[in-house]
Amino acid sequence: MSLSGLNVVEFAGLAPGPFAGLILADNGANVIRVDKPSSASIDVLCRGKRSIAINPKIPSGREALRKLISTADVLIDPFRPGVMERLGLGPEVFLGDGEKKGLNEKLIYARIVGFPRTGPQKDMAGHDINYLALTGVLAMLPGEGKPAFPLNLLADFAGGGVMCAVGILLALIERGKSGRGQVVNTDMVSGARYIAAFPLLHSLVPDSQYFGNKRGSNVLDGGAPFYDVYTCKDGGWMSVGCLEPQFFSAFIRTFLPALPENFSLPDGWRPSLETQGNHDDWPKLRAFMEKGFLRNTRDYWADVFQGTDACALPVLTPKEALASEPVGSQFPMAHPKISGSQPLKAQTGDLGSFKLLDPGSHTNEILAELNYSEKERNGLALDGALGEEARTIRRSGHKL
Repeated sequence: MSLSGLNVVEFAGLAPGPFAGLILADNGANVIRVDKPSSASIDVLCRGKRSIAINPKIPSGREALRKLISTADVLIDPFRPGVMERLGLGPEVFLGDGEKKGLNEKLIYARIVGFPRTGPQKDMAGHDINYLALTGVLAMLPGEGKPAFPLNLLADFAGGGVMCAVGILLALIERGKSGRGQVVNTDMVSGARYIAAFPLLHSLVPDSQYFGNKRGSNVLDGGAPFYDVYTCKDGGWMSVGCLEPQFFSAFIRTFLPALPENFSLPDGWRPSLETQGNHDDWPKLRAFMEKGFLRNTRDYWADVFQGTDACALPVLTPKEALASEPVGSQFPMAHPKISGSQPLKAQTGDLGSFKLLDPGSHTNEILAELNYSEKERNGLALDGALGEEARTIRRSGHKL
């Protein structure tokens, strides 16, 4: 696989950090997640990773982490600014500071924060919806009265995790030229703005059909009836995205014959192929489509439009969408696919058997790889670096 042989240390976090690590692991990297001892994990993005549970606030634990990071190609730091420095694990420790040599000067030190590091919010707490609020994008999203937010996809994952992974890959290429490690700084506000370059730039173009007018009146923000989601008789939904004239034509030529012959609005109005270009008719077209889709179920309409160029497809539930994954897999497939790269083995099992990565599952294994003897591992346990449970076990005379 493309990243085979790449060693990554990912400090446990939420959403963007784990996703950046998942992208690397899915492409062959050896990813070790650093967890707090005795912690519980809610990280579902753990495919292909191992876990070491160790306390960096204990001197021997901090020294073990320095050894681990000194063997790594990449470190993923998901914490707020200054946390890693206070733990004695900041980038200068490994990359050097110009005067003092670092422990691992080829390290790619990747940092993910919410707000720009030099902005007024740099020390504030926040989440995806807050980061998105500062990008200008949230104000453009569809919604009745107020914008609706797209789960936590745009800032956490697109602007954070994906952009961090891209930065890591770019830094690895640069390291291949210079032989030097790099610091990759990703913030979710800037990352989401970059991801949203298309709508943000169109918002600056007067009368742009995409985003140049008031929210909710443009083609892609819910203003166009031929780019929207419609409710069906059974409560399911159909997505319609027939933007181009040829696709709108295919939609009308498929939709109308599937309705009763005299189906129309109360005033007798019915759409024609010319309706798309007449903005004054858009409210009538929307009412017609809403009324039409309500006449039958989602699956009925899915069958009607199957195989056409009408750009009308059913909105699948998460469970239904599993059908597109390999048999038995609950995990979305790694993407993109690269020719010549060995495919990743899917994580299998039914929905009830999905397994999280238990913190510390591989602590002894990873310490052994760092050439810690059994005596040294026991010393870490007695110091409390591996958590109170490990210290209690060792004090009782049992092996870890």
